[in-house]
Amino acid sequence: MSQLRATKSGLTVCAVICIFIFFYLRNPTPAEPEEEPVYPEVVECGFYPDELCSALFEGKGAALQIAKFCKIPHKSKIHAHLHTTGNCSRISHGLHFITRPLSAEEGNFSLAYIITIHKELAMFVQLLRAIYVPQNVYCIHVDEKAPKKFKTAVQTLVNCFENVFISSKREKVAYAGFTRLQADINCMKDLVHSKFQWNYVINLCGQDFPIKTNKEIIHYIRSKWNDKNITPGVIQPPHIKSKTSQSHLKSIPEGHTYASPNNRFKDKPPHNLTIYFGSAYYVLTRKFVEFILTDIRAKDMLQWSKDIHSPEQHYWVTLNRLKDAPGATPNAGWEGDVRAIKWKSEEGNAHDGCKGHYVEDICVYGPGDLPWLIQSPSLFANKFELSTDPLVVTCLERWHRRQALRQAEVPIEPHWHFQQQSHFSMRLHR
Repeated sequence: MSQLRATKSGLTVCAVICIFIFFYLRNPTPAEPEEEPVYPEVVECGFYPDELCSALFEGKGAALQIAKFCKIPHKSKIHAHLHTTGNCSRISHGLHFITRPLSAEEGNFSLAYIITIHKELAMFVQLLRAIYVPQNVYCIHVDEKAPKKFKTAVQTLVNCFENVFISSKREKVAYAGFTRLQADINCMKDLVHSKFQWNYVINLCGQDFPIKTNKEIIHYIRSKWNDKNITPGVIQPPHIKSKTSQSHLKSIPEGHTYASPNNRFKDKPPHNLTIYFGSAYYVLTRKFVEFILTDIRAKDMLQWSKDIHSPEQHYWVTLNRLKDAPGATPNAGWEGDVRAIKWKSEEGNAHDGCKGHYVEDICVYGPGDLPWLIQSPSLFANKFELSTDPLVVTCLERWHRRQALRQAEVPIEPHWHFQQQSHFSMRLHR
């Protein structure tokens, strides 16, 4: 840390640690699991850490060291807006939501989003405001098992936006279970019957974050997938021996492809369908969604999917390979840059390793992953944990907002900017 060897800088780092310990001892973690903790500010790290984030994106070693002392998440402002009474204008402005289309092109091409969440209110707010524009529509599936306080806060936010709503039917979502698939279907039904028109639907979870702007997402769809669905996946090669539906073991990546969680099924697929496996994430046309909800093959496959493990890894890709399905891509494989994920098995090949930590062989990103993320061609990235490395989301969010506003073709409203002042004065770029 040659950049930080000055006495003043050394004292500042010490002050950071001391303040952290002081507030930590004064504010122990709440024992009740459904209460979201309120974290103190560490002013020396900068409530608006532009310099630190900039240095992290450039891969500065000093920034990575300093980031270790800046892991206090600043959730209090978000919580304050959602847990106190106030008008919706105050909420949308105070939380920096974009309130007008940023270009005519975007205003004429609407996207629908399905977001499944169950925890981390602040992370949900940061995700929603990153992808929010008024011409899009958003269906939020809140896990039925989520704490009441969490549901109330989400409802408070949703009530302020006409084009954001909570799904009419909620599921108790189980990992790798049928309810994960059903949650998306529930939102699709609501979206098709909503008053909003939309061109494509994209599904997200609460640990995703965009790494492309709304305009860039539209350009990607129109340039490479116009009127086509994106469902990366392939037929399971016969040499892959993976888990049965009764094993309840996690699916794992196999080289550059996913290993199916099922190598045999309880019953034969309906209508002699050829079963594919692939990503649970998709970009689907509206006509394909209507097909999913009405075609007898889709309905029968949905019923059949109740007895298999991780059915969302089979359902979308299998139906999108039907030649007569709207927007079908019967000859596609793993094409489609939908998600940037660092799989442990691909370390040293597809990526340079996880700078955070692995959970179920998937990288939970750390500050050192930021340069890789912004260079990825994918639309979104997974996985983020605000409780582990909130600075990653903070930096990525600020970078993403600057990109969106630079591309804007309309006058910028002041509240669309995140505040720029910073108390962080360490010289990171020398």
